[in-house]
Amino acid sequence: MVTMTGYIPTLAQVDALHRKISPSAAAYDLIHTHCVIVATIAGELVRHQNRLFTEHRPVPSPGQGVEGTGERGVFLDGASADGTGLGCGRGGDRAAAATPSMTTSAAENGVTGDGVTGGTAPARLLDENLTVIGALLHDIGTYRVLKGDGSDGGPLTFDGPRYILHGLLGYRFLLDEGVDESIAQFARNHTGVGLTREQVARQKLPLPAGDYTPRTLEQEVVMVADKYNSKSIPPTFLTADSYARKAARFGEENRHHWLRLVAQYGEPDIGALALRFRMRVA
Repeated sequence: MVTMTGYIPTLAQVDALHRKISPSAAAYDLIHTHCVIVATIAGELVRHQNRLFTEHRPVPSPGQGVEGTGERGVFLDGASADGTGLGCGRGGDRAAAATPSMTTSAAENGVTGDGVTGGTAPARLLDENLTVIGALLHDIGTYRVLKGDGSDGGPLTFDGPRYILHGLLGYRFLLDEGVDESIAQFARNHTGVGLTREQVARQKLPLPAGDYTPRTLEQEVVMVADKYNSKSIPPTFLTADSYARKAARFGEENRHHWLRLVAQYGEPDIGALALRFRMRVA
């Protein structure tokens, strides 16, 4: 049984949280827009994962439940196969039910209705609603690491040495505002391709000792989606290949982990997203 520690924000409450912490209209436009883009990508990835799950899930024998498929116990979050557990509501079931299945020929050609190509079937259905809300709030701590915040009409700039703190600062802000732990963790656990305790120590990062890695599949999806859009000035989209080069700056282990994530979740249509949001592709 899931223990709620706070509330799950509505879309209106998400916007209110952004406006409450934002020091300026310019900061809101940059960071909120980035969160909307990441939520858009994350939604596509979740729908694609749920489509793959539905199409590739073994048909149980008579009298055999989901437990008989061998799926239980393999989730990031320790959730059971029926979708219960920390951060796992029933929204994934609804999302999958609302998504029409592809024809066999379309699936064989890699064509989907969700803008994503590739990917492999997950161990369970993902909660689309939780993912989208988490994505809309994942970078809310970034308002706290601005060096030039635009309040005086000047340009927005980030405080480079403190930027690594934005996930933890966002997590603490959300908890202080009464937001549920399952949502606040999206802010804490999305930096890079997941910061481990060992990496924090080895790189001497200004973070409390601990693991800052996704705890649920939904958090992992948002971490992945976040890598496809940069809050650079001006903001840009990144392809899977361009982010792989960026990840390699922090070691080949990071690059390989990123490529494994791309293989799992598939690649969104970055060109189409860039046109939609009127941004360039780096």
